[in-house]
Amino acid sequence: MSQTILPKKILGVDPGTNILGYAIIDAWKDRYILHELGVVRLNHLNAQNDKLGQIFIKISKIIALHRPSFLAIEAPFYGKNVQSMLKLGRAQGVVIAAGIAKGLEVEEYSPKKIKQSITGNGNASKEQVSALLSHIFKRPLANEPLDATDALAVALCHHFQSTKQTQEKTHYNSWEAFINENKDRLK
Repeated sequence: MSQTILPKKILGVDPGTNILGYAIIDAWKDRYILHELGVVRLNHLNAQNDKLGQIFIKISKIIALHRPSFLAIEAPFYGKNVQSMLKLGRAQGVVIAAGIAKGLEVEEYSPKKIKQSITGNGNASKEQVSALLSHIFKRPLANEPLDATDALAVALCHHFQSTKQTQEKTHYNSWEAFINENKDRLK
């Protein structure tokens, strides 16, 4: 009897208070389907609270429409401008709150981890990440905003990392433990 493996539906988010990128994918093993990719433009709003409110509303709507089980978000990185970092952290917090409110499992990844996971190089450019994602998803992404392809990279990174963790969970501290868990492999 074969067991059906259901895909993981993942919402990836590249947070921002002027432009927020998002992507919804299904992923299982080495198969991926991109359902939606886009950005939320907030630079027309002046008040920070209005921007945060719109982020919460938009992310909540995306979650209600696509019903993902996982929210993967890019972690803020330390920059020279403390004010920008604080604003980015607030945007990230609002996205996480929307995900938690809808019951999603939430995981955050550093920009370097995301790039490493997608390209094998933690210092890859956004354009290199986008080009590789075009190849992986077999669709042109060159004209998509980099914030959107960054969100796609976050979602796929989550799939890669969660799959890797599942595969790595089998650690044995003795041969006896290995044999007990793998009786079907004995001859």
